[in-house]
Amino acid sequence: MQKIMLMFPGQGSQYVGMGKDLYEKYPAAKNIIEMLGADLKKIMFEGTEEDLKNTQNAQPAIFAASMACFEILKQSADLNKFEIITAGHSLGEYSAMCAAGIFNFQDGLSMVKARGGFIQKASEQNPGTMAAILGLDKDIVVNICAQASQTGVCDAVNFNSPGQIVISGSAEAVQKAVQLAQDQGASKAIVLNVSGPFHSKLMTPASEMMKEELNKYEFNNPVYPVITNCDAQITKDVSNIKEKLAKQINNSVKWDASILNAIADGAGLFIEIGPQRVLSGLMRRIDKTKKVLNIEDLASLEKTLKELNQ
Repeated sequence: MQKIMLMFPGQGSQYVGMGKDLYEKYPAAKNIIEMLGADLKKIMFEGTEEDLKNTQNAQPAIFAASMACFEILKQSADLNKFEIITAGHSLGEYSAMCAAGIFNFQDGLSMVKARGGFIQKASEQNPGTMAAILGLDKDIVVNICAQASQTGVCDAVNFNSPGQIVISGSAEAVQKAVQLAQDQGASKAIVLNVSGPFHSKLMTPASEMMKEELNKYEFNNPVYPVITNCDAQITKDVSNIKEKLAKQINNSVKWDASILNAIADGAGLFIEIGPQRVLSGLMRRIDKTKKVLNIEDLASLEKTLKELNQ
């Protein structure tokens, strides 16, 4: 039985108009996107990039766009003939868990909206920024962050692929780390246009609020194993999933390790489900021998279904 990994993108992959052609053609996609409410749907389909980029809009919109794609996939392909494993990058972890049946879309949407609000609040209380460091080894970047931490919080937070690491923290410390990375010969070290120091220790208030929020929901054991961000481990039962979701907010996303663990577990085909192809791009840097498909619009859906229904 072929093993497939379904990958779900996180914040930053949003764009105005995402999911619109699927919404217009498939009732399953329409039902999901309608649950966002008229205001957010309007921002998602016709708003400005600036409005959609706002954390409180971007997170539920990406979650809905991704789950709309997944619902169509579920209805259009016989997934029972594959062994499936899921993972999502940061916010995408909620899509991965929803796809794995841990909670339903309605509950997932409530959690994601709350999460976006908590992160926004923590970003206002503890302002900061993030930067991408390209072309340096993990150990060097971690060491640079330790040096920059003398000026404030600076954490290595997204281990995306070999030679691509995102750091996060207070503006001064991140700026210092960028300078140190350039001195060490990074091929690129740039401050990102983000609204907060995501995944750093400065997000601890959001993590604590999320921990309380998650207690309001009933979780089921996953139908498919999920690889979790904070430890890159294959998770098959529900016992510590709430703890991991809260921890994810102020801890690093171990994405490259998650993908390598999926490959070690036998995954041979990877499908990115949701807007853009950010994770597909990272996949090529992690292991370019693996086949990667995606579903974000009618054209990519058609291509992926053709492949799966052979």
